[in-house]
Amino acid sequence: MSGIRLTNVSKSFGALKVIHGVDIEIEQGEFAVFVGPSGCGKSTLLRMIAGLEETSGGKIAIEGEDVTHREASKRGVAMVFQSYALYPHLSVYENMAFSLTIGRRPKAEIERKVKAAAEILRLGEYLNHKPSQLSGGQRQRVAIGRAIVREPRVFLFDEPLSNLDAELRVRMRMEIARLHRQIGATMVYVTHDQVEAMTLADKIIVLKAGLVQQIGAPLELYRNPANMFVAGFIGSPGMNFLKGRALAANGNALRVALEDAPGQAFDLPARTAVAVGTQVYVGVRPEHIELGARQGAVTVPVTAEFIEELGGTGYLHVLTGNGTEMTVECRDGRPQPKEKISLSLRVPEMLAFDTEGGRLS
Repeated sequence: MSGIRLTNVSKSFGALKVIHGVDIEIEQGEFAVFVGPSGCGKSTLLRMIAGLEETSGGKIAIEGEDVTHREASKRGVAMVFQSYALYPHLSVYENMAFSLTIGRRPKAEIERKVKAAAEILRLGEYLNHKPSQLSGGQRQRVAIGRAIVREPRVFLFDEPLSNLDAELRVRMRMEIARLHRQIGATMVYVTHDQVEAMTLADKIIVLKAGLVQQIGAPLELYRNPANMFVAGFIGSPGMNFLKGRALAANGNALRVALEDAPGQAFDLPARTAVAVGTQVYVGVRPEHIELGARQGAVTVPVTAEFIEELGGTGYLHVLTGNGTEMTVECRDGRPQPKEKISLSLRVPEMLAFDTEGGRLS
């Protein structure tokens, strides 16, 4: 059953159109993540689902019911914001119970729901504390608990971890993933952090300038990006892109040579016809590059610039002869800055794109 369906949804602020005819389907119980750079429209879409922004065009349905023009309070959704928005003078219990209290729910029902949510979120010992006595992660859990007690059909998260430090972000990602497994509700999560998207999502919706670029499972987007934007955005560090030329093309193969590796033509499986001499971009991920020359690979001479040392792994930043920046994952060996080295690019892992960013292979 569909949890949320957006059909040709658009949004304009006056003459400025920010969402352009978006079609998205999220299954009931799925964890979906809207991801993209700042200004791509992901938070606007979330607020439209919540009923906090009017829809300029199209239809929004939740569990089969058209809620496009329904009031926010009647959509059966609960939203967790970037700011915790807790009442500082109320206890954790009172904050979590607030919506039920103003809704005049029976005291026994409020107590049952708050204690059940506190148990799920491991907040039982803090119910009498004030928000000022809690850590950032605990405050965010209280905000999530306030959503849980409402028993919504859909949970909406708008960059809920942005105010936390790096360690707390990792811990809270695990908390949210555990929560989803435990309660099985439909969840929609907005972030600009593709690592959050990859680690949390059942389904990722990649957005750019108010348009959906690709929808799919995390590893599907990583392994089979629809275009150059998705290829560069999904994965950390992002994919490297090198300029090249199409030397030959037929229905099955595209023969390419890189500007930084003259005389080393190689074949990639062709998705579409390409004219000989056409400029292309070839993408290869940092983990698909090796230090030194390797048989069967494309060798590119580069100059080492600096390395991000992470212990067992390092990320080496280099410059090609044409000044193109590349990132290489290193597990063995660490070249010195300004050292001249060779890189081996694995041909089976490469992807080709046209100058507009469309997939060619």
